Amino acid sequence: MGVPNKLLTLVFARQPGKLLLGMKKRGFGEGRWNGFGGKVEKGETIEQGARREMLEESCVTVNTIEEVGRIDFEFVGEEQILEVHVFQTHDFQGQPQETEEMLPKWFDIDDIPYSKMWPDDIHWFPYLLGNKKFTAYFKFEGMDKILEQTIEEVKTL
Repeated sequence: MGVPNKLLTLVFARQPGKLLLGMKKRGFGEGRWNGFGGKVEKGETIEQGARREMLEESCVTVNTIEEVGRIDFEFVGEEQILEVHVFQTHDFQGQPQETEEMLPKWFDIDDIPYSKMWPDDIHWFPYLLGNKKFTAYFKFEGMDKILEQTIEEVKTL
């Protein structure tokens, strides 16, 4: 039957023409710009995990949140699939602040630093930025080489 998927979240705060990203300061993905998120803890829903991670990593409290995508990541040599639930929020409180894990920064939609992000982001960000729900799958060799990928727009998640 295999190992169950590892549930993770990824949250993007948005303002008109802007997207909040965080520079990962430690751990998995260190040195890359990304959304805010992490593991769903035992006893919490995926949405609760997304809200908690956003607050912990950016000091921003999410008021309303929308799930916009699900991405399954497979890494060669790893048995467990990373099941990432992607959320966006336009309704939040607080100013983003640096934490031990992340350095937040607002980016203009036209200036997203794809070259300093995960290589898959450039493929699915158009769905996120276009407010389209999507599912995706990426198979990686190491941290930089995509071996396989699929992305499709969906009506519901």
